Amino acid sequence: MPSAGPNRFQRLIRSTGGTRIGSRVYIRALHRVDQPIFRMTRGRHTLTSLLTGLPIGVIRTTGARSGRSHNSPLLIYPTSAGHMVIASNYGQARHPAWYHNLMANPGATLVLRGREHRVTARRLEGDTRDRIWDESVQTYPGLKAYERWAGGRDIPILVLERVS
Repeated sequence: MPSAGPNRFQRLIRSTGGTRIGSRVYIRALHRVDQPIFRMTRGRHTLTSLLTGLPIGVIRTTGARSGRSHNSPLLIYPTSAGHMVIASNYGQARHPAWYHNLMANPGATLVLRGREHRVTARRLEGDTRDRIWDESVQTYPGLKAYERWAGGRDIPILVLERVS
């Protein structure tokens, strides 16, 4: 994320993700637009990253049931513990498919800002999870709405540890 922070337009777009209408539009449309732009910019940007100023990457997972490769554009949260992904699924009642894939096959590939990294996902628990959640809410306040909408579902946070 740029050190200057988000501009007024980016703050406006970020705030719409924490609304029911915004989240419904984003969950249905953004991944369809993000992936072609991601390919066109050689992994440097997505529409979401351009509009929000947030670090969006693509995580390539192996399907839990199919064994096939799946690409998922995700907000990659920069935190004190490294790069994180949060399985908020826009506050829906179920975890996103990529989360199930990472739990079954934690080895993945992360493409962020045009660079590809092999990573292993590990779920955070307890105080560490709570601290990272608070840091992540500072990056994207819409998470607080997702937490309410999830109806008590525990929203997992995963650290992406680089593999040498």
